[in-house]
Amino acid sequence: MSFLALEFDANAAEAERWADALLDAGALAVDTADPHVGSDREIARYGEPNLTTASTAADLWPVCRLSALFGKDVDAGDALTRVSAALGTAVPAHTIAAIADDDWVRKTQQQFQPICAAPGLWIVPSWCEPVDPKAINLRLDPGLAFGTGSHPTTRMCLRWLALHLSAGATVLDYGCGSGILAIAAAKLGAGAVDGIDADEHAITASRENARLNNVVARFDLAEAFKATTYDVVVANILANPLQLLAPLLAARVPARGHVVLSGILEPQAAAVIAAYERWFTIDVWNSEEGWVALAGSRINDDG
Repeated sequence: MSFLALEFDANAAEAERWADALLDAGALAVDTADPHVGSDREIARYGEPNLTTASTAADLWPVCRLSALFGKDVDAGDALTRVSAALGTAVPAHTIAAIADDDWVRKTQQQFQPICAAPGLWIVPSWCEPVDPKAINLRLDPGLAFGTGSHPTTRMCLRWLALHLSAGATVLDYGCGSGILAIAAAKLGAGAVDGIDADEHAITASRENARLNNVVARFDLAEAFKATTYDVVVANILANPLQLLAPLLAARVPARGHVVLSGILEPQAAAVIAAYERWFTIDVWNSEEGWVALAGSRINDDG
């Protein structure tokens, strides 16, 4: 099977609307990236935080390059015309090119290579051999879910787990995406590990990645979990949802338990800290490429 790749540039503030509309119009996947540096390929609807919200993308670059993948039997040009009309804008300048199936797979694999997330901890795509066989190697198929280890927010969470997770600790990965953080916790010696996500694609990817890594971790939609507490709750989402989720996540952490939050741009850190400091002693733990990870300890069981 061959594919058609549609590419065009759009205002970053409108990137999410374009991506969702293209997916609704039949696109199999949509990448968004800085047009000046190339794609850090993530599927827009399930991608890394810098690619999934218009406000975040606009903070990083004013213009996004969107790349939409269509099946060969779909008229990509007609799809773009229909999407443009639905969004009330002119059809942008664009290119459409045929891509062979094996070329698309090879392109995807070239963009995901082994990543050293922390000393002795590697993320290894399933088609690659480990760089360090003696290290803890997380085998990963990115699938349609966020979390390849290529983004700073994921790497910072992995580093925190590698440095601070106690053996036997219970862990909740809220917004698990590909399951990478939950699987890392299990490999690092955690006890019971759970992953929650609102997207069934993420649950499917997480379960498959857990199987691939031969770890025991439970992944499901939020409504399938009973209310319980965990020694560590990690959430790599986005600043606005994290603020709204503060009471819910705090309720999942007992006194002296820990919360690790990422998907936060540096200017957003103060607002997220303010949302959590009722329950936690919390501050910026690490920063990378304009992103921060917060870490906090629960100081009470109130509220």
